[in-house]
Amino acid sequence: MSFSGKYQMETHENFESFMEAIGLPDELIQEGKDIKSISEIEETGDHFKVTVTTGTKILTNSFTIGQETELESPTGEKVNSVVTREGNKLMAFLNGIEYVTELTDANTLVNTLTLPGISYKKTSKRM
Repeated sequence: MSFSGKYQMETHENFESFMEAIGLPDELIQEGKDIKSISEIEETGDHFKVTVTTGTKILTNSFTIGQETELESPTGEKVNSVVTREGNKLMAFLNGIEYVTELTDANTLVNTLTLPGISYKKTSKRM
């Protein structure tokens, strides 16, 4: 399955506690908790461009599977990482956070961010 497309957040779990744990300022947590973010993914072979729009904040990361690249974390930090792919899952580690993006079916995208002891899960539907 291709990741390419636009997805709108339907649900999320543990947003506030996870964002607090990674050091996101409280005012940004309060702003972001009720906004239905939109993720746009462009997949061309092994190259991806991912743009996530949450209210007025736009986060864009471009990467090629298996190659080290600079990615921006939710806190705005730039971190070098390697994104890998296993079937319908994209995985990366940024500052001790495991990022997994999975197409669970043709229209459902699940993002899971995990730190020891806490996870954040966001489920989005293809628009």
